[in-house]
Amino acid sequence: MEIDPLNAVEAPEESKPSDYAATRLNMAVAITVAILATFMGICKVKDDNIVQGMQQAQANSVDAWAYFQAKGTKSHIAESARDALVTQREISGASLSAEARALIDKKVAAYDAKIQVYEGEKGEIKQSAEGFQKEYERLNVRDDQFDMAEALTSVAIALLGITALTRKRRLLYVGWTFAGFGIVLGIAGFAGLNLHPDFLARLLG
Repeated sequence: MEIDPLNAVEAPEESKPSDYAATRLNMAVAITVAILATFMGICKVKDDNIVQGMQQAQANSVDAWAYFQAKGTKSHIAESARDALVTQREISGASLSAEARALIDKKVAAYDAKIQVYEGEKGEIKQSAEGFQKEYERLNVRDDQFDMAEALTSVAIALLGITALTRKRRLLYVGWTFAGFGIVLGIAGFAGLNLHPDFLARLLG
């Protein structure tokens, strides 16, 4: 009886459908995690720059309001000195010489001019301070967007990790949902879009 050597070689096991599905699932998880990690890294760099801009805007706002207060103090001092001169002129009345009255009038006019200058400068400084405050608030919205994007993508990555362990495709879809919202918020932060879920900002704030 002849022995066929080919019969001694075991035929390779064919891949089971379940193994193929698991491989596809793991590939989807790996690719999604890679994309999300890259996206989070880019968002982190941009968010750090925004935080620096917020700190600069806040510092400029504080300096501007301090300067505004200083101008207000100078204006109050000038008003007090002017009122004292006016009071002195009224009390002295006819007893003042023409030269003294002319000198007081000159001083009062000088204080009036100073007060007008101070008030004008206060208006400009106030406008500048409010501009810095608005810039801070605008950047704060974008900072919130990146924070929310990071939180959502972190949840997505966690769900994808559980998906790889449990091989539950439904978890993959849930992870993709969180990732989608995170990517939308991240893109809104880059584009400066007015997309700001307040409930999520309060939850993370």
